[in-house]
This record gives sequence, C-alpha cells and structure tokens, in this order.
Amino acid sequence: QVQLVESGGGLVQAGDSLRLACAVSGRTSTIYTMGWFRQAPGKERTFVAALRWSGGSTYYADSVKGRFTISRDNAKNTVYLQMNNLTPEDTAVYYCALSSKSMFSYDYWGQGTQVTVSS
Repeated sequence: QVQLVESGGGLVQAGDSLRLACAVSGRTSTIYTMGWFRQAPGKERTFVAALRWSGGSTYYADSVKGRFTISRDNAKNTVYLQMNNLTPEDTAVYYCALSSKSMFSYDYWGQGTQVTVSS
C-alpha cells in the first residue's frame, strides 16, 4: 500500500511563490512516475507536472511552464512542486499522484492541498 500526503498550500497574492510537498510512504519501489494535478472550482482535474522516477525527466502543462518546477528528495521520499509567479488562475486544489506503470494512469492520489491566489 502507498500513501501520499500533500502539504504547503495556502493563501498568497499574485506574483508570490509557494512550494508544495508530497510525502510518499509505503511501497515506493513501485514508483514509475510522480505527478501533480489541480482542480479549480467547477472544473475538471487537470495535469500540472510529472517526474519520471527513473532518469528524472520532467513534463509540464503549457500553462505552468517556466513558472513551476517539479523535483524530488529521494532521501525523504518527497516530491515537490515549486510554484513561482502565481496568478489567480492557479487557484485550485492541488493533488499529487503516483503511477506504477505510465505517465497517463495514476494508481494512488493524495488528499489534496488548497492553493488560493488573490489578485
């Protein structure tokens, strides 16, 4: 079994930065990809960023390229999402997710952390 616990959300102003963390526990040997997704009020959940565990390749949604960075700390089994130059359009609940087999299908999800960006 795997557990994912997000932290680091909050209320910030436009232009500010936040760093989200996702602590992974359990069978971490099964990780193929770690991803971040977000769901804004009244909208579907969308992809934000992903990190291939082997090799470390990263992928981003066009809307966050150049502003967000996904990274990991292997010693802490933690994945981060550094978010810079935030805008009100980034307001959403952010979820981390773990896939054991691909970038497109995720097996485990965290509970989510709220990010609110005021103008």
